[in-house]
Amino acid sequence: QLQLVESGGGLVQPGGSLRLSCTASKFSLDYYAIGWFRQAPGKEREGVSCISSSGGTTNYADSVKGRFTVSRDNAENTVYLQMNGLKPEDTAVYYCAAVMAIVIGTEACGLWGGDFSSWGQGTQVTVSS
Repeated sequence: QLQLVESGGGLVQPGGSLRLSCTASKFSLDYYAIGWFRQAPGKEREGVSCISSSGGTTNYADSVKGRFTVSRDNAENTVYLQMNGLKPEDTAVYYCAAVMAIVIGTEACGLWGGDFSSWGQGTQVTVSS
């Protein structure tokens, strides 16, 4: 079973940057679309960004467009979420999730959590002065 591990979270001041990483130890992520989700205390889980298995399609929530960038490095078996211009409202636990390309297609990805079958444990991002 695919096991995902997120890293890169932490405490950052408003306006700062963080880069989150999502990797898998035993399986290649080449065959998976990857999504990033977040959940703040007392709020529902929100789809933040996703990238297709080919890397040719990316999607972003309106709340992060222009500030966050998703990318993948297949040689490193890692998907990244570069977060710039962080705001206090970005504070949440961030999760990466995977769905096989044979299920949704090599060029597809979406921001609905129900599409994704494997999830990481999450990494905390706190934006505060």
